[in-house]
Amino acid sequence: MAATAAQASLELLDRARATTGEGPLWDAARGVLWWVDIPAGLVHRFDPRRGPDVPLDVGAAVGAVALRRDGTLLAALADSLAVLDPADGRLATLLPFLPADPALRCNDGKVDPAGRFWIGRLDRAEAAGAGTLLRVGADGSVTTCLAGLTVPNGLDWSPDGGTMYYVDSAWGEVRRYDFDPLHGTMTREASLVRFPADGGVPDGLTVDAEGCLWVAWWGMGRIERVSPGGEHLESIELPVSQVASCAFGGDDLDQLYVTTAREGLTAERLRAEPLAGALFRCRPGVRGRPPTLFAG
Repeated sequence: MAATAAQASLELLDRARATTGEGPLWDAARGVLWWVDIPAGLVHRFDPRRGPDVPLDVGAAVGAVALRRDGTLLAALADSLAVLDPADGRLATLLPFLPADPALRCNDGKVDPAGRFWIGRLDRAEAAGAGTLLRVGADGSVTTCLAGLTVPNGLDWSPDGGTMYYVDSAWGEVRRYDFDPLHGTMTREASLVRFPADGGVPDGLTVDAEGCLWVAWWGMGRIERVSPGGEHLESIELPVSQVASCAFGGDDLDQLYVTTAREGLTAERLRAEPLAGALFRCRPGVRGRPPTLFAG
């Protein structure tokens, strides 16, 4: 197969050696990319104009970050949602996740079109059915929208806000839901696209300005572009197997940033994949959409 334009433009940005690089998020106000290394408790800031990547140690597993209107970040920690000051790394608890359970942690999250923060929580040992998908409102309310999950993962919305896409990696597929932006409710679950059961699983995802999904394929070393109808459109191959997530960024939102992981790889595999855990970028020829700010 001939290389796509995006694959030909693939750049190595930082040899971060992340254990589990996740949650890339473009901050247009600062012109930087935020992303997390979940088990290491690091919130990374990558400035493409200045570099290098700068990690902030938040002292606990961090599943995702979101932007707030006042310029601070929200950090989904293992046991709480915290406000993170990007200038000095200080944390202030906004709300705890109740009931408290040390066996759980957060895993991926995103703000919906109306400014609510959706966060997946899972059992650290990935016990089947122990995971949930939470919705945090601007008023601080926390609602469990899905239960019985195993590895809650990537999520995003269609450009018109009427469809929500979601992944539990244990499903091996991306599912779609009718979404009500006013009330933040998801109905009429249906399978959008199922990935072959050959060792890889869908992970993080983002939706571009044309409404197509870019899905990280953990274990298979690629990003798949999928149409709103579930058709595989193109693939971007990476030199690492554990591709975790992706997000559009840059001044024109035409650059796709990709996070990867070293988690669980044997010493032999790490020798074969020296760039595992690195941050990459490519130009896929389409644009993304700016992330929504948390309304609270």
